[in-house]
Amino acid sequence: MTQDVFRRRVFYIPGFDPFPPRRYRELYRTESQEQASISDYTIAQEPLRSTDNFGWRVTSVIEGRDTVSDITVLTWSDLVKSSMDRGVLWTYLSLFKTAWIFIASGALRDVMKLRKGPVIAALYPVGFLIAQLGFAILCAAVLSSVLWPVHPVFGVVSSGIIWPILALFQKYDGKIFAHYLMQDYAHTARRRGAYDPELSTRLDAFGHTIEEALGDGYDEVLVVGHSSGAHLGVSVLARLERAGVVSPKSRISFLSLGHVVPMVSFLPAATELRTDLKQLGNSDAVTWVDVTAPGDGCSFALCDPVAISGQGDGTQNGPLVLSAAFTQTLSDAGWRALRWRFFRLNFQYLCAFD
Repeated sequence: MTQDVFRRRVFYIPGFDPFPPRRYRELYRTESQEQASISDYTIAQEPLRSTDNFGWRVTSVIEGRDTVSDITVLTWSDLVKSSMDRGVLWTYLSLFKTAWIFIASGALRDVMKLRKGPVIAALYPVGFLIAQLGFAILCAAVLSSVLWPVHPVFGVVSSGIIWPILALFQKYDGKIFAHYLMQDYAHTARRRGAYDPELSTRLDAFGHTIEEALGDGYDEVLVVGHSSGAHLGVSVLARLERAGVVSPKSRISFLSLGHVVPMVSFLPAATELRTDLKQLGNSDAVTWVDVTAPGDGCSFALCDPVAISGQGDGTQNGPLVLSAAFTQTLSDAGWRALRWRFFRLNFQYLCAFD
């Protein structure tokens, strides 16, 4: 097959991430240089100033051909951050509410029939948060037993250390990600799988930005959805197709990386997402490639997101499901260094492969 894509427009939709888009710019800068040295090509990066969104331009020479890619991060980090800035009490209330929604709806039971990795990842924050609460209560009980003989009031007041201990755990959550993951699942489940109005409006804005790029003469427009951003990408593209914006003549593709689609599509009110999955899976306008890896315990590796959501009939056009096969695409030393870094592995799709 002759390569005919030399000028590409790329839109990247990140997962549930409160960090600003410059994080992805810097990740791309360092990892692209590493990949260039491994794969023997040249690459350069500069700001993309022709857009209101955050982006950069990549120029490269690969196998003797010049290529240009204009990359934009479609951000929703502000929505993520606002849902996370609600304190310790909100986290624990979210824990019990989210657990009830997943259990009572049967979504957890259905998810447990698939890959064990995402199930462990889902239960991980629950276990850690309960353990933190237990530790705080134990500390308060020990302190109370010491102070009670001095004066009963001191014994009662000692229970006040529970809150500061929990707040301290939250402050250093960047090491264990318990609060972060809990808020991720809570954000998904709070409307039982339906998109909230703010996020739905943002998806429409993403679609408008992509629509503008379709008329700019690029060889290809590529939408990349990573982790939770994968199912957002599905909905954005399905909306564009229903609106008649994309057709078989459009040169538009979709790349989903490390998807967690069942965590949403199995919820009872995720009707829109299930409809979108069916539409995009049967689309002849959008080429869809899905990449996961069995070594990524945070994704539903090699699970067709359309079929497992009950929206496939065996004849759909996509997605083409491929494995990143970390044990084969990383060196032995590289795999050993990353094997137990579960959250880092979910970002490996964006990093250099040696």
